[in-house]
Amino acid sequence: MQTTGNRTRARSLGNTALALAILAVMLFPVYWMISTALQPDSAVAAAQLVPTSPDFGNFARALETQGGSLLTSIVVSLGAVVVCLTLAAPAAYGLAQFGLRGGRAIVFGTLITQMVPSIVVANALYNAYAELNLVNSYLGLILADASLGLPFAIVLLRAFMVSIPTEVVEAAMVDGANRFTAFCRIVLPMSRNALITAGLFAFLFAWADFVFALTLNTTDDVKPVTLGIYQFIGAHVSDWGAVMATAVLSAIPAAVLLIAAQKYIAAGITGGSVK
Repeated sequence: MQTTGNRTRARSLGNTALALAILAVMLFPVYWMISTALQPDSAVAAAQLVPTSPDFGNFARALETQGGSLLTSIVVSLGAVVVCLTLAAPAAYGLAQFGLRGGRAIVFGTLITQMVPSIVVANALYNAYAELNLVNSYLGLILADASLGLPFAIVLLRAFMVSIPTEVVEAAMVDGANRFTAFCRIVLPMSRNALITAGLFAFLFAWADFVFALTLNTTDDVKPVTLGIYQFIGAHVSDWGAVMATAVLSAIPAAVLLIAAQKYIAAGITGGSVK
């Protein structure tokens, strides 16, 4: 019995050590990015594994040159979240509760759209945007980035809204609420975790977008941080400290949101699995 317990503990320690080793390998690029950003020497070959004299000058230069791009990314990503949830929530509710004919085929088709390469969509959008005067505009980029998270949001919200009892909505309608009021006051509050999860992923999709930003913008009027880093590397390929500082700054908003919303993500993803 004691031997079995020792083997179990040894196996557990081995699994923990293996998991930590894999985590260290996966996080090393992030550590190297932060370490290089804190070193004043611009040469990558001369960068130290552990910065002995941290310097924040690279971050000052990054903010000076890429601060506008960071602000643009925040505006575009938040706008994409608003558009995505505004469209996805009623679509998901309709698919979940109205018993539409061919609903499963619609959900499957929604998933298929997620597999279409972004460059294909971007090329098609450019021609339409040129006619609608949406090229080089915040609205155009917001709409394009919203399409990245829309299929995922619809599928996720539908999976959750299927589990909402119809009796709850019917009780609200008996009390005098119409279907739209019941949707806003009953369904949406009950779907809070799923909405937060879908909104977070929509934000991340928009924040990480590069293809739409490159294809649908021909000037620097609307330049997200992904496009800013791309152009920054081309102009400062020898100044990797500033490049890495820009990359660190661009990763902070996404990291903060993931940490702040992790409990909602877990609840939102698993909520639809239990009916």
